[in-house]
Amino acid sequence: PPTQHLWLTLVLSTKTAYVRQVGVAIKNLVDREQDTWFGSKPLNPNPDSRWNTYFKDNEVLLQIDKDVRRLYPDMAFFQRPTDYPCLLILDPQNEFETLRKRVEQTTLKSQTVARNRSGVTNVSSPLKTSPNSLSEYEGMNEIVGPLYYTFATDPNSEWKEHAEADTFFCFTNLMAEIRDNFIKSLDDSQCGITYKMEKVYSTLKEKDVELYLKLQEQNIKPQFFAFRWLTLLLSQEFLLPDVIRIWDSLFADEKRFDFLLLVCCAMLTLIRDQLLEGDFTLNMRLLQVRIINRVGMGGNLGNL
Repeated sequence: PPTQHLWLTLVLSTKTAYVRQVGVAIKNLVDREQDTWFGSKPLNPNPDSRWNTYFKDNEVLLQIDKDVRRLYPDMAFFQRPTDYPCLLILDPQNEFETLRKRVEQTTLKSQTVARNRSGVTNVSSPLKTSPNSLSEYEGMNEIVGPLYYTFATDPNSEWKEHAEADTFFCFTNLMAEIRDNFIKSLDDSQCGITYKMEKVYSTLKEKDVELYLKLQEQNIKPQFFAFRWLTLLLSQEFLLPDVIRIWDSLFADEKRFDFLLLVCCAMLTLIRDQLLEGDFTLNMRLLQVRIINRVGMGGNLGNL
């Protein structure tokens, strides 16, 4: 809300709604697990069998666990205990713990329960296990991570306490704007990802026609590199502080996705000289490597 004195009320209500939604999502999984033991046989080939649902649930839980473990593994923030864990989920007296054990039975055990990774896991769980599932969105952890980090490091402890809930609702609102990128039937429409990738090239043509013609001559399509840039909002291309700085401008802009196209073009013009001199193989390698891994660039936003 635009009125600041209403912020705290909204945060408290969203926190309550978030905990309730997480609880419902995980309880549904637990209930299905309990029903499974009294249902059909594990080898039942029926796709609607309870065991088949159980195995699919496990795949989702394992994917969440893998995604979260890959999220900024070198950052101390994601390795240290969170100050405000979701007590409802971490309480060893409730049945939610059985879900974590299902993951531990299939993966190496590690002390991750009380770490900040658990916050990202909790945000992802209700999304991937809800009826309106977003499980087809690979890389959602790359979008959740910067949001959660921003809220969880707020100097105001009152806001920091609600980092999980704030992240969940911000992420949900953000996905409402970019979810068309992941719907295959919309790829070639004006709201689909193919159209947006082509827009990167049309924008580049306006800004640097020589570079545009070079990429066209080598038949380097924007799908080869721009898909990751656009779907993950550049979150894998820069160091986290730079991602947050870009997102700060991105989300503040009413025409935020036009701004994103301009940033993508800036990334191309940054390596303009190398692209104009390189052949197809060298240019493909250059375009697909993340900026943070490019030698001599340091992944710093100041280079744009």
